[in-house]
Amino acid sequence: MENHFTTQLEIIGINPFVFIPEDILGKVFEASKKNKSPIPVKGTVNGKEFKQNLMKYLGEWRLYINTTMLNNSPKRIGELIEVSVEFDDSDRTISIHPQLDKAIRENPVTLQNFENLIPSRKLELIRYINNLKTEEGIQRNIEKIIRHLQGETDFFGKRINQK
Repeated sequence: MENHFTTQLEIIGINPFVFIPEDILGKVFEASKKNKSPIPVKGTVNGKEFKQNLMKYLGEWRLYINTTMLNNSPKRIGELIEVSVEFDDSDRTISIHPQLDKAIRENPVTLQNFENLIPSRKLELIRYINNLKTEEGIQRNIEKIIRHLQGETDFFGKRINQK
């Protein structure tokens, strides 16, 4: 990977990150044909592969370094790390579980409420179901999501407006 650099791991709030050198940032903008956040990228941190998004925050582009990318990253602030990064044009679409999709579409209110969710919340619900292992767990949690989308419960299963 050609866009390789050595940089110091920094932190903002609780989020470790690195700044991307201007020349590499320019190459990512050119390859992605955009300069607005988020930009999907792939690369390596200390030789370990990752997929992540470049984000612009407080006027500066950052690559956030999570613990999957770099073990114990919050405890390694100030450390010099080796990074390579390039635009990632791979399809990152996550398909909705067929049973969740069917359950959402069975009720117009549920469907409308799901469609009105912000994209990150939709993705959170889809990932949650997709990561479950047992059929029982999938069904139980789909029912929980449907009750939530119908306004009966918050997502943790507590009844709304209990007396």
